[in-house]
Amino acid sequence: MLYGKRIRLRADERSDLPQFVEWLNDPQVRRYLGMPAPISQDYEQQWFENMLKRPVEEHTLCIEIQAGDGWRCIGNCGIFDINSRVRSAEVGLFIGDKSCWNMGYGTEVMRLLLRHAFETLNLNRIFLRVDAGNLGGIHAYLKAGFVQEATLRQAIFRDGKYCDDLVMSVLRSEWTPEE
Repeated sequence: MLYGKRIRLRADERSDLPQFVEWLNDPQVRRYLGMPAPISQDYEQQWFENMLKRPVEEHTLCIEIQAGDGWRCIGNCGIFDINSRVRSAEVGLFIGDKSCWNMGYGTEVMRLLLRHAFETLNLNRIFLRVDAGNLGGIHAYLKAGFVQEATLRQAIFRDGKYCDDLVMSVLRSEWTPEE
């Protein structure tokens, strides 16, 4: 497991899938995830099976916060499409539990993923794509140290109109680990 100040990241389990389906069927949660339609339990099960076929470094992680004496899953994150030649990978996350929105968890998750990517996986560049309308996500990524490097104009169709997609990244040389 990967531990942060208020969170931990652990491997996704089959038992997490019903919660993911519930979250991903909420239009507010799904809005900026590029998922235009609700999903079924069978669809999520197939996604999980395909994820397990990827290298272990690319397996998704459950985001958990402390809840009493235990831990509670609030979302999902991961590092994927690792390019070993140039030491680059993409990251992504979603906080499905809306009671945990705007509490800084997204920033903490990204900082923890960056630490893992640079210190454990020996990567050099971490990037992500974010819908330009996702102001909360953009704020979290900037606080975690990402910089905007490109605007993909009208690359997304959301809410009946074309929207921009931003590419943001952090280079190992720019990254400052948290104390």
